[in-house]
Amino acid sequence: MATLAQLGVDNPADSVEFCPFPGFSSLLACGTYQLQAGGDSVDDPLPQKRLGQCLLYRWIEEKQELTQLYRHEQAGVLDMKWSRCLLLERPILAIADAEGHVVVHKWLEHEHSLETVQSIDCAKADVLCLSIDWSDRRRLPVSGPGSLVVSKSDGHYSNWCAHDFESWIAAWDYWDEHIVYSGGDDCKLKAWDIRQEPSHPIFWSSLLLRRSRFDAGVTTIQSHPFVEHLIAVGSYDDTVRLFDVRQSKEPFAAINIGGGAWRVKWHHKPERSQDLLVACMHDGFKVLQFGPNRIPDSQALDQFGSFNIIKRYEAHQSLAYGADWSYQDAAGSDSYIATCSFYDHSLHIWTG
Repeated sequence: MATLAQLGVDNPADSVEFCPFPGFSSLLACGTYQLQAGGDSVDDPLPQKRLGQCLLYRWIEEKQELTQLYRHEQAGVLDMKWSRCLLLERPILAIADAEGHVVVHKWLEHEHSLETVQSIDCAKADVLCLSIDWSDRRRLPVSGPGSLVVSKSDGHYSNWCAHDFESWIAAWDYWDEHIVYSGGDDCKLKAWDIRQEPSHPIFWSSLLLRRSRFDAGVTTIQSHPFVEHLIAVGSYDDTVRLFDVRQSKEPFAAINIGGGAWRVKWHHKPERSQDLLVACMHDGFKVLQFGPNRIPDSQALDQFGSFNIIKRYEAHQSLAYGADWSYQDAAGSDSYIATCSFYDHSLHIWTG
């Protein structure tokens, strides 16, 4: 798989997100996270410092190159998401950081800068905000901003305790604004109705059946934007599982992807709605294609029972963490894909 562009960044890179809006779709956000030893003095009581950057690039298709537009030094970035709502005709980017904050920004195109709209204190400074998700990511554009959910390193989600250890991932059901899915280092997948008492999930599963047991932490979840009731769930146990949430006791598909699944991203086009991009940590990046090559029937989830790996990208030399589809079309039926890896501080563009 050919690399179209490759950049080094100063710190370990763990998150990439293309802007979804026409006119802004060349924008690519990249987040970095660097753990540094702190001092031992009274003036520097924290044993470690979690530093990071928010970087904004423009993908220039004609030149096949990335140009940096903006750089902001901040607390380590663990996750970032663009909203499907414009604020005064400007894109909105939410960033989860390593000091207990979620900060919402708007992009100022002429200034090539992010401007803070709101900073949300989600936890104490020693708690990491590990992931975020907007509830409005199914449709583009939407009339008003959606809701945000955040997972944290103390096992909490937004304002309730969901897992015994790190809560690696929080994700909305894009078809039901009241349902949130969560996954944690306790090897459990849970679902929550935010209208109900938060101490009781509407379902939870450590997947005790042999075929479907999580053998490690649940790291990534995404609701399908075109097929109701379908979610993809990744784990440190090298497996991506597909669930029909109406029958949540076990998945109807389990795929060994060769490395821990840190991120899964369904394609945003209906004609490629059977394609799933996976960051496989120790085994590069892959595009999985499920079922027949056509728009799936939203009531026939068994179409996703079979799969092929149609693209592999192995040019990174470190942990495969961040991955996203571009909203710009590449040649043929391919899309541009941005990926980043951790210890080699690397950001790549390729097609798949």
